[in-house]
Amino acid sequence: MNATSTASARPAAPGAGIVKMILNEAANGNVTLQPLRGNLSLLVGSGGNIGLFTGPEGTLFVDAGIGVSRGKIEAVLKNIGASPIRYLLNTHWHFDHTDGNEWLHAAGATIVAHQNTRKHLATDTRVEGWTTTFPAAPESALPAVVFDVEHTLEFNGALLLLKYYGPCHTDCDISVDFTGSDVFFAGDTWWNGVYPFIDFSTGGTIDGTIRACETNLARFTDKTIIVPGHGPVGDKSQLIEFRDMLVANRANVAALKSKGMTLEDVIAAKPTAAYDAKWGSLVPPALFTQVIYASV
Repeated sequence: MNATSTASARPAAPGAGIVKMILNEAANGNVTLQPLRGNLSLLVGSGGNIGLFTGPEGTLFVDAGIGVSRGKIEAVLKNIGASPIRYLLNTHWHFDHTDGNEWLHAAGATIVAHQNTRKHLATDTRVEGWTTTFPAAPESALPAVVFDVEHTLEFNGALLLLKYYGPCHTDCDISVDFTGSDVFFAGDTWWNGVYPFIDFSTGGTIDGTIRACETNLARFTDKTIIVPGHGPVGDKSQLIEFRDMLVANRANVAALKSKGMTLEDVIAAKPTAAYDAKWGSLVPPALFTQVIYASV
């Protein structure tokens, strides 16, 4: 068999095509506004969920979505009479949360993030799970304010607490806690109702993601509004269900890997089958299996 036929016979990587799908959905879909509590809202339809906080001092974004959505986002801002853009908080470095950094900075935003977010954005960075290398972002798209463990911000009369999780979904994930409103942005440590993508190429692990869930659960009450990185706004009971799903599937994949099975054999064994119908609509079960396999 020649090299060409060997390549054609090789199965596609589980995550191939996801980046293109996200970009196409942002280009062709709508951006909608969902009120949360007080002056906090959610923008849905441009990559990951985007938080929007408006007030007399200006407008603050939690994550930037996809750059192609700029016109749609600006239309929403104009419709609600939003004040000028002042801050952008990146929950981590992935393109579906940072692709809009450049235009938001040009519109007036000071970008705040964990120091590893700046590190990844400032250089070409490979995500093996997506079979994609992302080129370095321009200087104007990089966070200007970075921190290691914790950062506080007083804005529009509110106290925002930003905390680093440690390696979990990536090595740069932070939470954004609007302490007075009891609204919490968990970023991609939580994907509500769907399997998560865990980026083992930039420090993500299944065990770290489970620990992040435990960290989140210790903070929440039954009244906390919890905003995931992907999926609908949820509550503590839904996050518990997500945590339990992660724990069960980690055990399934780890048991097969401990027998010496290859990734391809583990995927073929379908260790997530009991959960696929409920959780497998966004991240394919094979990709979810791959990201667990890489870190157990």
